[in-house]
Amino acid sequence: MKRPENISEKAQLISGIGASSWFTIKQENEAYRIERFSPDGELECSRLFDTTPSNFDVKQPFEFTYLSHCKECTIIQNGLTYKFYANEY
Repeated sequence: MKRPENISEKAQLISGIGASSWFTIKQENEAYRIERFSPDGELECSRLFDTTPSNFDVKQPFEFTYLSHCKECTIIQNGLTYKFYANEY
């Protein structure tokens, strides 16, 4: 799938049977801002998340994976699975 122009080069695509989504993450103080975009680049949600375990390093390689949506995201880094939970509703 072609990346829409308004989506960061660092965004990752999670392909789905029903719908695919682009995800971005950046650190904001002790939390992480995760944004989800539709396949054509529409912002679907932008929230702050906390993670467990807490040693995730946004500067190291990682991969968004299932289950990821606007309230919970899953990222794999260095063989560890990190669960991110929205801390704002």
